[in-house]
Amino acid sequence: MKEYKTKEQKLKFYKSKEWKQLRLKILERDNYECQECKRNGLVYTDNHNPDKHKRLDVDHLKEIENFPELALDIDNCEVKCVKCHNKKHNRFKFKKKNNKWNDEKW
Repeated sequence: MKEYKTKEQKLKFYKSKEWKQLRLKILERDNYECQECKRNGLVYTDNHNPDKHKRLDVDHLKEIENFPELALDIDNCEVKCVKCHNKKHNRFKFKKKNNKWNDEKW
């Protein structure tokens, strides 16, 4: 069984022909709509254009590093917008930059 622990292993997987084909099937199945937004009563779509720059991701529900056997399982994947996908993986760790003008007294 393949492993997807390192960045290189994951990159190779996500560039593979098998993943690219499955990704398109999942986008079509989910009607190019973020399923997380949909569950929350919203609609996010990229107007059925898979060539736009990554507005929609295909997310593994069970992560491939922990469940490599599910890496190409269509039932383990769903479409998410970049915002929902980043939220799931806690990728919003940006701090607001202080404006130097706010600290000065006039």
